[in-house]
Amino acid sequence: MKKIALALGLLLVASPASAQFGRLNDALKTAQKVKKLSDIKVSAEEERQIGQEVSDRIVEDFGVYQDQKVTKYVALLGTVLAQASSRPDLDWEFVVLDTEGVNAFAAPGGIIHVTKGLLGLMKNEAELAGVLGHEVVHVTEKHTVNAITKSNAISFTSDEVSASGGMTQTLLTKVAEAAYTSILDNKFSRDDENESDAKGVELSNKVGYAPAGLSDALTRLIERNTGRGEPSGMFASHPLVKDRIGRIAKTIKSRRLTATATVAERYAGHITFDAQPVSEITLVAAGSRGLAGGEEKDAEKKDDSAKSGSGSSKGGGLLSSLTGGGKQAQQTQTVASAGARGVNPDRDAVGGPNKSRVKISLGPAEIAEFRKGIA
Repeated sequence: MKKIALALGLLLVASPASAQFGRLNDALKTAQKVKKLSDIKVSAEEERQIGQEVSDRIVEDFGVYQDQKVTKYVALLGTVLAQASSRPDLDWEFVVLDTEGVNAFAAPGGIIHVTKGLLGLMKNEAELAGVLGHEVVHVTEKHTVNAITKSNAISFTSDEVSASGGMTQTLLTKVAEAAYTSILDNKFSRDDENESDAKGVELSNKVGYAPAGLSDALTRLIERNTGRGEPSGMFASHPLVKDRIGRIAKTIKSRRLTATATVAERYAGHITFDAQPVSEITLVAAGSRGLAGGEEKDAEKKDDSAKSGSGSSKGGGLLSSLTGGGKQAQQTQTVASAGARGVNPDRDAVGGPNKSRVKISLGPAEIAEFRKGIA
């Protein structure tokens, strides 16, 4: 209660006597009301701060692909989608991660990450728009932050709540840590994934892209992972790939989404590399990415099951690949934490060494010109 007391003291010093007791009473009532995380309404500023901390962790994990041309191209496509979304005024940022893993991550507040591997797997703008649209909807609908606050899984003290009922930096960091783990392991609910699929294809269609682009992207994922079973990276607790493709087709038909642009030629002119096969991806120590503090001790207890190949599979982003098994598992380093989370090549792919974000600028004329090319 020290921080609340200090805030109340400042109110007493700075306010006229006639207003002091009213404000004091309001602050005390606010502090008493906040007993669980769901009592706190996360502001847009707090959402962005959480997202920035999440993004910093993701960038530290994977590094940033140092190609200004590719970064600007992805940002232009993403910005066109974001401006057509339900939250166009967010400070949207699009980051290309320097890793061969095929993945995408949406941090709260408008920071979207796609990997070099994902860009190499996609073959036209409609496919990338399908993926980016899906991620944009995770942000606009606040899926990550809402899931964490509603779960009330984070414990906190009254000192971690401001006098106005908001989050202190300490509590924000706790939420950001939970958000990072959730995003890295793709812990979105079935409903959130289905909503992102449906609204994402609508968004792609709205700006002119063929709405089946997301289905085509998922089909490429299936083909890439032939022989490895179902891709648990997306579906540890979510619809299976073929089920999602079926739902997307129904959405396109029922909502009469008829846009046709794929823009393959412009895509090929900017993305001149291909994704590496799953078997050729170099991994970090198996299962070590994304673990926090005490999780490692729990993981040690499962080390034996990891070495025998019986570890459970977890997620790893929108387009993360299958849980490692057989030869792929043997090619990775086995550490204590592997048994807790399983091996996932697209989540655990080695990242690049440069953590500096590529600086670009997008003017209204450039965005408008890019939009004209969606035909």
